[in-house]
Amino acid sequence: MKKIMIKKFLVLLFVALFFAACEKEEIIVETTTINNETIVERIAEDTKSFIYPEKVDMTKWLYNVDDNVYYQIGIDYCTNKRETDYQTLSIFVPGEYFSSEKNENDFYTCVIDDTKSVKNYDAITAPIVMPVETPGYSAMKALTEYSSEAKEYTNEGFIYVYAGCRGREHGAPLGVVDLKAAVRYIKYNETVIPGDIKKIFTFGMSGGGAQSALMGITGDSVLYDEYLDDIGAVKNVSDAVFGSMCWCPITSLDSADMAYEWNMGISRSDLTEEEEIISKNLARQYVDYINNLQLKDFEGNYLTLDYDDEMCNKGSYYSYVKLAVENSLNSFLQTTTFPYEYKNSRGNFNMRGQIKDERENVDMSKRNNRDDENNKENSEIPIEEIDNIQRNNMEGLSLSGTYETVKDYIAALNQNVEWVKYDEKTNTATITNLYEFSKNVKVASKNLGAFDDLNKTQGENILFGYGDGQGSHFDKYLGEAIKDTEYENDFSSDLSKIDFLGNTVEDRINMYSPLYYLLPVSKGYNTSNVAPYFRIRTGAWQSDTSVTTEINLGLSLSQYKNVKDVDFEMVWGVGHEKAESVGDSTENFIEWVNNCMIG
Repeated sequence: MKKIMIKKFLVLLFVALFFAACEKEEIIVETTTINNETIVERIAEDTKSFIYPEKVDMTKWLYNVDDNVYYQIGIDYCTNKRETDYQTLSIFVPGEYFSSEKNENDFYTCVIDDTKSVKNYDAITAPIVMPVETPGYSAMKALTEYSSEAKEYTNEGFIYVYAGCRGREHGAPLGVVDLKAAVRYIKYNETVIPGDIKKIFTFGMSGGGAQSALMGITGDSVLYDEYLDDIGAVKNVSDAVFGSMCWCPITSLDSADMAYEWNMGISRSDLTEEEEIISKNLARQYVDYINNLQLKDFEGNYLTLDYDDEMCNKGSYYSYVKLAVENSLNSFLQTTTFPYEYKNSRGNFNMRGQIKDERENVDMSKRNNRDDENNKENSEIPIEEIDNIQRNNMEGLSLSGTYETVKDYIAALNQNVEWVKYDEKTNTATITNLYEFSKNVKVASKNLGAFDDLNKTQGENILFGYGDGQGSHFDKYLGEAIKDTEYENDFSSDLSKIDFLGNTVEDRINMYSPLYYLLPVSKGYNTSNVAPYFRIRTGAWQSDTSVTTEINLGLSLSQYKNVKDVDFEMVWGVGHEKAESVGDSTENFIEWVNNCMIG
């Protein structure tokens, strides 16, 4: 009898505690639907006690009369900022989208006015664009004053949002975490500020192009949630975007060292015997990596590599990549007016940190060269001094001057060895193999371990470090390739570390690997809300990453079920820059956004 009474007491106590907990904490069963499939069911944590960021104060707008832009600087997009110099955003709105009244201290109280338009848009339909200016995965400082860059976009009727974010010195994935928090905050203000929150576009180059791609691919991924919670990001709001513009995205870091050696290792001439073995080991590992990806071409055929020879240059995947390079060359031949003046466009930044496009098209249907005297007044500095990524002097073809005819240009390409075959009747060309392409125009400029440097000094080593500015190894494939060398213990130690939230480096690599989310063979497939629109441009001659990086990305996106369009081009004759075959990069981005808005 006593035992029965005790049991009843315990049951009553449990029930009482349960309902007491329910009064304190709202229990929510959340079902997430992505791509028309239910993929997540979880118990959401208590959100009653969560302190949300303050929404945009509509009495605090400033006004730039010359640009006709209302703006606010330094808005907190999270409640638990870790870095005050980075974790705020600024918003720039076309003047037509507000009715306003001037307050004291030059502030304006603004009310949305949807009766006026700017070009194709009004205050309700305007797209929102967000730059990701993080070369080398660097941090992006928040603005502290008005930015004249905004008017390039507000003049088109866009809302321009500049969100500061942490960078590689803080450790991955914190840069993308901050950008996601900013997107959530903008959507949280849906009824407050102008713009269509469902039509957010990110755009960036190099490491910024990579993080723009990740913003488009990792939408609502639960892998980021604990990092977002750590900074007090808005809860229960999507961080998915509508489109991503990516120039030369330095991404797929999980496989980047292998791909670099497979594509460009042949161009190395200064390796020791041990380094030569490591380089070849990585190239061979790439064969298994590609075969395990189960990539398909557009006819549904699997793309594979073979071990037929030492350089692993056999198989359908090799043929696919070779054809992509040839298509880039032939596009150049068909859209370039000769005489053609060659200019080295490896990539220079101006002082604002943007890549300068060194070509301008007088005839927009034909590609010629830029000789813009106004731009000569801008200070240009090498890319290395902006992103602090280690590069070496490259030795390849020496091209310069003006080429009168296509045949003259082809002869210059073949000055060391004939690797380009040209058919004058059809104005088309082929290349003998990918390795001559690499040795002549895509020469390795990074040390062995192009991304995970053997001495842990590369930018990506810092990115996958632990917030102390020190480099750490992260590439498990390279870790296998260096077994039985002096580096083995160091790799083994670093690959076993965890970050401040207890996540392994492999977890963090997955979060920064687009293919983890895009390919059916991966655990991450169908666990994120992937954007419907992507635009990818890369320089075919860039030495910063393998030609396969963007090819694999574009191919995987093109075959992902809810992606509507992937506008991909590999631009011949240019390097690591905002590569465009025709026109201006900003104008082309704006045109692409407009096309995406039409659908």
